[in-house]
Amino acid sequence: MKDDRQEFEDMRRAKSLALGNDGAAFDRAVELLVDLDRYNYSYLWTWMGVPVIQLPADIMATQEVIWNSKPDVIVETGVARGGSVLMLASLLQLTGGRKVIGVDIDIRAHNRDSIENHPMSRHVELIEGSSTSPETLEKVRSHINPGDRVMVILDSDHSFEHVLNELRTYGPIVTEGCYLVVADTLLGFLSEDQTPRERSHVWLKGNEPLSAIRQYVTETDRFELDEVLNGKLVMSSSPAGYYRCIK
Repeated sequence: MKDDRQEFEDMRRAKSLALGNDGAAFDRAVELLVDLDRYNYSYLWTWMGVPVIQLPADIMATQEVIWNSKPDVIVETGVARGGSVLMLASLLQLTGGRKVIGVDIDIRAHNRDSIENHPMSRHVELIEGSSTSPETLEKVRSHINPGDRVMVILDSDHSFEHVLNELRTYGPIVTEGCYLVVADTLLGFLSEDQTPRERSHVWLKGNEPLSAIRQYVTETDRFELDEVLNGKLVMSSSPAGYYRCIK
């Protein structure tokens, strides 16, 4: 049998790009996700026993990014129940990374307990405070060593203003070759009728993360959309949310 690994990779890339250009397939995927939200679909998954509150496609995309870019440090805003920071920590352990810094304005005691008593907790640093305050950023920077490769995931308050402020705060610490990920960009593709209502906050098109990242990339030339990765994110909460730092 011939070695067809490169041929397989070429196929995978071409199909991902083609899928990214298939608007009808994307629209059907959105309709399915909207329907599945009746069952709180993104809340049904766990990572090593802790609720992760992400869609499977985003978990797979994130592990691809981490494997390919090998960050030393990942900063994630929005800790929620803790599954996501633990997922990132376990992936960093596999890839030789060092630390996940989880930032949240309110880390509830039971969620902190789930994180701090988990086997992956040794790779996690929790910081409680407003993600965009100078004090919080200073604490984050104190855990980043010179020469560290840094990835950032923004998944806290999803309003346009807050996400844009987070982008301006944390975008500069992402290092070349690593990724800036903006979560829940799907909100920017939804009509008002499709927007989830059974949430603590409702973010309508224009006041959501997709609008914020599109604004931010007009202010800097450090990031480019990963067309291949985003092309296959049709069953994702974060389509068009994965950007590679290029300088």
